[in-house]
Amino acid sequence: MSYYFWINLLALSVPLLVTFDKRLKFYRNWKYLFPAILGTMLIFVPWDAAKTAMGVWGFNPDHLQGFYLLNLPVEEWLFFIAIPYACMFTYHAFEYLIRRDYLAPLARPFTLTLIFLLLMVAAFNPERWYTFITFVSTAIFLSLHLFVFKSGYLGRFYMMYFATLIPFFLVNGALTGMFTAEPVVWYDNTKNLAIRIGTIPIEDAVYGLFMLLLNTTIYEWLRSKKPKFILPDQINVRQVS
Repeated sequence: MSYYFWINLLALSVPLLVTFDKRLKFYRNWKYLFPAILGTMLIFVPWDAAKTAMGVWGFNPDHLQGFYLLNLPVEEWLFFIAIPYACMFTYHAFEYLIRRDYLAPLARPFTLTLIFLLLMVAAFNPERWYTFITFVSTAIFLSLHLFVFKSGYLGRFYMMYFATLIPFFLVNGALTGMFTAEPVVWYDNTKNLAIRIGTIPIEDAVYGLFMLLLNTTIYEWLRSKKPKFILPDQINVRQVS
């Protein structure tokens, strides 16, 4: 198996093993999770393929199996399954273990500040495609959450996002050459800000936020559509009243 495949497998391994924990029972939420992952892939896979074709980034064949679909290595497809699975497991675990949404009071001001910063950076870098498209798209999606969706789970989302930054940077570091002589994924610095956190373009943190927020949005929307059954005794009480 390829180096990139092993990275995906390691990222997925622990959450998958704990999925069947008798307290967390994450497997019960697969009916919300997998449609969320698929919905996110319908947007991010074409985006990824387009950026690869434009030379924004590319893949080192020495670290790949050699199988491609839509000009993307199969490992990249697995990335869009493994990382969201691991992060949404963390989201679920925090929801179970930490009953209170501690970041809820800060969610709105933080989101407004983030939208402003993303749009400002994008406005000054229209020629840097990775930066401009990622920052504008993320700012628009965050704006939808604030002013249209009026989401009540942004605090919990941010808690998950910040908690997963360390494993996220380890995975991305492994892909961008932190532990190898040559990176698995290379970037054209003329199309980004050329600011790196170690070996990782700073845009990747925003890209990851957008991808995980889209997963969370679909996941929460599907959960909100869960049928609410009325027990027979409740029907009787209503009829008597």
